[in-house]
Amino acid sequence: MGTDKASLEIDGRAMAWRCAEAMHQAGLSPVVAVGGVEATITSMGLTHLADEWPGDGPLGAVICALDHIETDIVIVMSCDLLDPSRDAVVLLRDSLGEHDVAVPVVEGHAQWLQSAWNRSCRTLLRTAFLAGERSIRGAVVGLGVRRFRVDDPTAYRDADRPADLAARSPRFTD
Repeated sequence: MGTDKASLEIDGRAMAWRCAEAMHQAGLSPVVAVGGVEATITSMGLTHLADEWPGDGPLGAVICALDHIETDIVIVMSCDLLDPSRDAVVLLRDSLGEHDVAVPVVEGHAQWLQSAWNRSCRTLLRTAFLAGERSIRGAVVGLGVRRFRVDDPTAYRDADRPADLAARSPRFTD
């Protein structure tokens, strides 16, 4: 989209902050932002974690989160969700069970950037990444993946295009 979506505001709050707020409301701690511009992230009052592989896609950021967040379960949310919710975060966490990763399927598409991860799978993901894999879907081969269907896609919609933002907030219309 050509801009830092983390700092774009919807309803007066930055998109990244809205995601962090949903995670806090679900009782998650710590909540960190992986990658992005550190000054922008910290100016929102969020904790920043540098992406070890900036520009190499989201798999590296997932690995960074799994390496540095010392909880058994790590929830991943992209910073550009239009309507992040506490309930969606709780559903992710509760869906993991004994699996390595839980990923919601919305309108037939797995939402890998809104997922729950068992921290124990980080070694396998790192090995795949260092061998050249950049796709999350490709890196999870061999892991126990729980895919679950979500009927209401609201909390999983993201802003890939300016039109997505305009549909959510009149502030972004031309």
